Amino acid sequence: MGGFAIGTTEFASMSLLPFFAADLGIDEPTAGHAISAYALGVVLGAPLIAVLGARFARRTQLLALMAVFALGNALTALAPGYGAMIAARFLSGLPHGAYFGIAALVAASLVPQHRRSQAVGQVMLGLTSATIIGVPLANLIGQAVGWRASFGLVSVLALLTIVLCALFAPRDQAGRSDPLRELGALRSGRVWITLAIGAVGFGGMFAVYTYLATTLIEVTKVSTAVIPFFLAVFGIGATLGNLFVPRFADRALMPTAGLILLFAAVALLLFPLVAGNPWLLAADVFAIGASVSLGAILQTRLMDVAGEAQALAAALNHSAFNTANALGPFLGGLAIREGLGWTSTGPVGAALALLGFLIWIVAWRDSRSAPIAHASRSDAASLAQAPPLAPDHRRANSARDRVA
Repeated sequence: MGGFAIGTTEFASMSLLPFFAADLGIDEPTAGHAISAYALGVVLGAPLIAVLGARFARRTQLLALMAVFALGNALTALAPGYGAMIAARFLSGLPHGAYFGIAALVAASLVPQHRRSQAVGQVMLGLTSATIIGVPLANLIGQAVGWRASFGLVSVLALLTIVLCALFAPRDQAGRSDPLRELGALRSGRVWITLAIGAVGFGGMFAVYTYLATTLIEVTKVSTAVIPFFLAVFGIGATLGNLFVPRFADRALMPTAGLILLFAAVALLLFPLVAGNPWLLAADVFAIGASVSLGAILQTRLMDVAGEAQALAAALNHSAFNTANALGPFLGGLAIREGLGWTSTGPVGAALALLGFLIWIVAWRDSRSAPIAHASRSDAASLAQAPPLAPDHRRANSARDRVA
């Protein structure tokens, strides 16, 4: 439910851009700064909250983060002007990355090592299902009642999340980590390379999605009533991607990430070619949505390379994701301002995906040259508490250890 609320506000703000731009009396590229303000809040809030909250129980953090998120969206709904809306969107974005990061760590801790990508992907289903149900619903409400009601709905969903977390979230002890240990993640080059893949490679998807509603109106020439259908198609692609792609990632993590980036680049290149045909465009939007599965894969990669700084690394993945959320709309808006047309966001997005693939090559070569040891201290502790093996099993395991 928390992921559903976050996904609804993040993606609905893009689909509602033409409506709040008109209401606030600004052009659409300027209104896009509200989306960038939310993304900036995520980028700054995720690492800051992960470090400051390191000593608190994860359940407590989930409750507090959702309270701030509910407040930010309520203030968005009540914003009297452009400046107030920018501030409210920034506040709404602050808890985003830390919430998803903590939720992913909780999920990954509850499953075996070989199912972590699937567990993280299931956490992300809240976000992707929001693009099927929440975003089209918010768009319909925005058209029928007004865009402010859509952000009010998100605030209500956030309050419901607080209740559900209080009732059902696993209880854990405080003091699991400390700020200095979390900051240790920033010393790892592998962490920074993984974050760079997401910050750049994801930008392509956001470049197209931010201006999709306007492209449908101006280029595809469809009625505004049809826009929620295309938003739902994107969400179906994202949800199916998060359901199935992590299964391959659990077997071959880095190769799967590289293939997704190439797949996204092709889908984005096709965008201007199919924008005039609503059926072909729907198929392409579905494909672009499927590339969202890259997020769960990079989250798992960060768990592998971050050592004991798991909370900060998990949160930073969403900082990278929303750096892309700021970068993509900014570059796409520049192309539109230069008179290249609404569909120019496709080639801009493809260039970002290919640049992300080049960064992936660096990370892939590094992982091949020096494989990562997956065992952590918590793994060692659990092994230490395991019952003793029979003598024959001890000798067999000892022999296998010497071979390894």
